[in-house]
Formats: sequence, C-alpha cells, structure tokens
Amino acid sequence: MVTPKSGALSAGQRRWLFIASCLALAATALVFSIRAAIMDDLGASFHVDKELVGIFAGEAFLGFAAAILVGGPLCDALGMRALLSLASLLQVAGVLLTIAAPSYEILKAATFIIGLGNGLVEGVINPLIATLYPEKKTHRLNMLHAWWPGGLIVGGLLAYALAELGVGWKIKMAIILIPATVYGLMAAAQKFPATERVASGISAAAMFRETVRPMFLLLAFCMVLTATTELGPNQWMESVLRKTAHTPGILVLVYISGLMFVMRFFAGLLVRRISPVGLILACSALASVGLFALSYAYNAATAFSAATIFGIGVCYFWPTMLAITSEQFPKGGALLLSLVGAIGNIAVYRALPLMGRIYDQFGAAQAFRFLTVAPVVLVCIFLAMGAYFKTHGGYRAVTLKGETHLPEGAVGLNEPERQP
Repeated sequence: MVTPKSGALSAGQRRWLFIASCLALAATALVFSIRAAIMDDLGASFHVDKELVGIFAGEAFLGFAAAILVGGPLCDALGMRALLSLASLLQVAGVLLTIAAPSYEILKAATFIIGLGNGLVEGVINPLIATLYPEKKTHRLNMLHAWWPGGLIVGGLLAYALAELGVGWKIKMAIILIPATVYGLMAAAQKFPATERVASGISAAAMFRETVRPMFLLLAFCMVLTATTELGPNQWMESVLRKTAHTPGILVLVYISGLMFVMRFFAGLLVRRISPVGLILACSALASVGLFALSYAYNAATAFSAATIFGIGVCYFWPTMLAITSEQFPKGGALLLSLVGAIGNIAVYRALPLMGRIYDQFGAAQAFRFLTVAPVVLVCIFLAMGAYFKTHGGYRAVTLKGETHLPEGAVGLNEPERQP
C-alpha cells in the first residue's frame, strides 16, 4: 500500500496547482505569440535575413528542449515546486536580456534563456497534471493545454493592438513579465505532490527501460511530425500571410488559437467516442488539408478559411501525444513526457530556419507547402497504429496500482497493472 508521509493533497490544493499550471503555460504561450508578432521587427532591428530570424527564434525551442530533458527527471529529485519557481526566474531574466540586447548574438542567448524557462514549465506541469488526475489524463492534459492557445490569444491581441498604437517591440516583450512573475509566486506558495512514478514505487531503472520500447520510439518520431506541423507554421504565420494573403498573420494565429482554446475543453467528450489514436489520425488528415490550403491563401477570406481547417487539425496534437505517452508508459513517468516534449521542440528548432531558408529562396508560400508532407506521414502511421490496437483488443490505458496524490518525498511499493 502507498502511504504518504504527510497526507494526500486536498481537492482545493489540486485545483490551485492546476490553476498555477495553466497560468504558467499561458505565460509560455505569450512568449510565442509576441515573438511571432515581432519577428520582422527584430530582423529589421538587428539587420538579419529570414533564415537568421528563424535561427534566433529556434533558440527558444533548443532551450526548451534542453530544459525539458533535464527538468523532467529532476522533478523526481528536486521537486516540482523548485523547478517551476526556477522557470519563472529564467523567463523574467530572458525577457529583460532580450529588451536590453545590444547585438544579434545576445538576442540569441536571451531567447535561449527564455526557452530554458519555457522548457521547465513544460517539464513540470505535464507530470504534475498526470499525477493529480491519473484517471482523466487525456481530458485534463487537454484542458491544461487549452491555455497554450489561451495565452496565444492574449499575446496576439495585445501585440496587434500595441502595433496599431505605434508601440515598439520592447514594450510588447515586457508584457510577458507580468504572468511569469505571478505564476512563480503562486508556485512558491503551494505544496506539490510526488510524481506518479515515485508515488507508485517504480524504480529509476524501470523508468529508463521504457525509453527503448518500440512503441515509445514510434511515438517519439510522431512527435517530431506533430510538433513541426503545429508550431512551425504558427511561428511564421504573421510574416508569411502578410506576404501571401495581405492579411495580418497575427490575427489568423489568434483565430486559430481561439479554436484550439474552445475545442481542447471538449477533448474528454471526444475520447469517450474515439480513442486518442483515432483522434490524432483525424487531426492529421485535417492538418494536411488545412496547411496545404494556407499555402495557397491569397486574401483574408481564403486565409481564415484554410486556418479553420488547420486549427481544428492541430488542436489536439500536443496534449494528446503527451496523454498517449503517459497512458501507455506510466512507468516512464516524467522522463518519457520530458523526452517527448524535448523531441518536439528540437524538431521545431530545426524546422524554423529551414522554413526561413525556403522563404528566402522560393517565396513565403513554399515555406508552408513543403511542410504538408509531415501530417500526410502521420495519417499513414496512425492508420497502422489504430489497426495494431484493434488486433490487440482496442486501445487501453496502462495504470499503476494504488495511484494516490502524495506530497513530494513520499514512496510506495506498487506494481503496474493494465486497466480493464
């Protein structure tokens, strides 16, 4: 039996931790949308071409990947409260350095630091929510990740409004300091649970063995494609659609984010009717059609129409990939969630400058069009994966016995079992 050292968390404590996690993710999204809105401004300020703009923007995803890789396992060793507080400090420091950056190289370093903070947020909140709500992982992770588009909406609208008022990019960046500081203070004041793996007594060796299982390796490859499909075009949305559709791309990003914000709250209803694998399959098909259509958008009407299909397509990618990983490999704990997140961010880090190079050499539309191959490949993979699960009795989540919301430091002796 799992016995907590100082008692399980109350419903109120779980709720406050969920709220703090949502605010932390919204702050991370604010960074993404404001950076998307000012990429051309930064290129002009530092006198660099689109490929170099893509390289600097990619630093955030490299930092994200590095932090999430380290932060996931450290959740078990140092505790989630310490890491979430550190994430807040890194985001604040990175924003201040960005504003004061005297050169392109310092700008890259500042962007990397912000990425470290963003990665620690992701490295903490995913295992935290999986631990707090083990019986509703797909639903709760989608609810949590609704605040990614929520933050994109707020950041995009603020960036657009300030641009209309003639406000410079430095003031836009400074807005990020507000939510980053608030969630840091909230995290410092809360009691956090031990991770699901620690609470269930799964050894570190068992956790690391999960990383070489064939199904996990396939999911990791799929994360490369889902992350690139979602985040690559979104980061370039303002710049590309200004050129091709003569439309404020930041407003298209806000619109896509609005669709995602609303739809992620209904993920629980969807997964009662179709499996998470079926959900990713349907989303991949829609994303491929929407992204291809976006590359041909020539005015506001065609841009928003294509964005509707694309937004619905990418809506459930990130949280559902995390949910499948957590449900199929709970013994992998924070490590596997971190690996999947890191792999996704490394993929975007590599994709952004490649998109910038294609933009420079072949035009803005081609930067979107070449990427359409990624969701097409996903359709093929998840068709095969769905067939695999069907021949094995259907998709089922793997659970750990005696899952209890324990404070940090608690231990247990339970073994995993498959949910009936």
